Amino acid sequence: MPYIVRARHLHGGHARPIDEPTAEAAAVAYLEAFGHEPEEDENGNEIVSLIVRDDASGHEQCFRVDLNTGRTEPCG
Repeated sequence: MPYIVRARHLHGGHARPIDEPTAEAAAVAYLEAFGHEPEEDENGNEIVSLIVRDDASGHEQCFRVDLNTGRTEPCG
């Protein structure tokens, strides 16, 4: 399923299409291909927040990806 992914702090012009089976996989694939400067969370982990939009439905989700562990979770 195609997704459109961008870093949360960037505008839509920086979004890229990513073809992955899930939104979470699209978030990780985007980071592997395009990488971004991380933010530091309250625990000192390097985090990148991404907006993932389902291209078919337009539904958007936000994910935080921990660059040290690869753990992906919804934005809080």
